[in-house]
Amino acid sequence: MNSHSYGRRQRHGRAPSRRRGGRGRFQDQRAQAPKQKTFWQRIVAFFGGNTGGQRKSATQSRNGQQQQLLLRPQRKPEPVEVTSPRLYIGNLSFDATESDLFELFNGVGHVQNAEVVSYRHNQRSKGFAFVQMQTIEEAKRAVEELHDKEFLGRKLVVSGAKSSEHSRG
Repeated sequence: MNSHSYGRRQRHGRAPSRRRGGRGRFQDQRAQAPKQKTFWQRIVAFFGGNTGGQRKSATQSRNGQQQQLLLRPQRKPEPVEVTSPRLYIGNLSFDATESDLFELFNGVGHVQNAEVVSYRHNQRSKGFAFVQMQTIEEAKRAVEELHDKEFLGRKLVVSGAKSSEHSRG
């Protein structure tokens, strides 16, 4: 064979190409070099970094590098005072049915009605419900006993339902 052949043969003494994932002679030097910030990391650092009380969370990207994501702080539901026998039940499991709620709240007092709110187009639960108790005293006792109680794998949020003039005002 002559020296100017056009085949895809590898020449003697060379390492595999870096494009194909081989270990080149500069592999050790690159591992020690400091990582350069991305464009967005430099912008965030320029404007003062983490503001607004948001938490940072590191996640793994496809190429193995660490990425910073900003997560919004978890919002606590506002407690609504029980002024009527109607209760709001939040953080409800999507598998919960009205009969499940009826049984759960019947252990506290007499339940008139239990209604799981669902989407119209596919009838899937939205994750909250309303329960109508017999009296305001039973509703208050249900809030005391069942708020933050584990039900079907989730902690329930039980509070007084907002009245119609409160939500529209």
